[in-house]
Amino acid sequence: MQISPYSGFRKGRSTLDNLVFLESQIRDAFVRRNHLVSLFFDIEKAYDRTWRYGILRNMYDFGLRGNLPIFIFNFLDVRYFHVRIGHSSSHKYMQDQGVPQGSVTLFNIHMSSILDHLSSSVRGMLCVDDLQVSCQGSDMRLIERQLQTTVNRLVQWCDQNGHTISPSKSSCVHFCRKRNLHPDPFIHIGNIQIPAVSAVRFFGVNL
Repeated sequence: MQISPYSGFRKGRSTLDNLVFLESQIRDAFVRRNHLVSLFFDIEKAYDRTWRYGILRNMYDFGLRGNLPIFIFNFLDVRYFHVRIGHSSSHKYMQDQGVPQGSVTLFNIHMSSILDHLSSSVRGMLCVDDLQVSCQGSDMRLIERQLQTTVNRLVQWCDQNGHTISPSKSSCVHFCRKRNLHPDPFIHIGNIQIPAVSAVRFFGVNL
């Protein structure tokens, strides 16, 4: 059964979907005696850096026309904020990026296109801004190439949409039951390697 790769802020969906999806991939790799390499990305301040015009562009790509995009544009355009402590308030500042708190549907619209940039053999799941992708196979060098191509595409998407993936806060995990030793996967963002770790905490579960 094919499930939707998007689970954040959706009725009937939760982080359990992401965990079950990854667990099924790990089991399948073990049965086939393959390697499975998973990348867990940290997208820095994704909610606060959401590109507003990217939301409107995605809505246009979805075929939305008429008054709704105009309403969303007016809702997002020229927003100010100030900080209040007790009876004192700061000056007003313009918020030129990001979406208002509670605008989760707009955030989902913005992030919806990121999984379109995965390589053909790479599968991924997204819950809000928690992105995880995996690639399975018997040839580690091929897996590395497929994942590196995907990472390059994701970085390009982030550059075009105002986001940054932190390589030091992201992680790479190699799931495998083969007895002979294998070098850790080498996947990088720019000149910085994504750390290869033996275990990762994913939505409260140690893997």
